Amino acid sequence: MTRIRAQKVAEQMKKELADILQHELKDPRIGFVTITRVEVSGDLQHAKIYVSVYGPEAEKEATLGVLTKAAGFIRGEIARRLHMRMAPELVFRLDESGEYSERIEHVLKSLKENEAND
Repeated sequence: MTRIRAQKVAEQMKKELADILQHELKDPRIGFVTITRVEVSGDLQHAKIYVSVYGPEAEKEATLGVLTKAAGFIRGEIARRLHMRMAPELVFRLDESGEYSERIEHVLKSLKENEAND
C-alpha cells in the first residue's frame, strides 16, 4: 500500500515540479531542464528528482546548484500544491541516461559501419 502511495505522490510531484520550474523559478542560471524521474521513499520523507539539462557541463552543474539552493522553496510549493503537511526532502540529481544511450547508439553504429566495410 505504501509503495503505491509513494508512486502516486512521485507522479504528482513530477507534474508539479515541471510547472514550478517553468512558471515559478525565474533564475536565469537555470538552463533547459526536463524532469526525467522522481523517486519517493515509502515513508514519503525523501525524494530523488532526476533532471536532464541541455547544454555544456558547466551549465548542467550551474543548473543543479540553483535547483539545490531552491529546494526549500520548491519543497514548500510541493507541500502546498499536493496538500501535504510535510513534503519530502528533495535531492536533485543529473540524469545521464540519455547521454549514455547516445554513446551506446554511437558505438553500435560505428561497429555496424566497420562490419560493412570489412
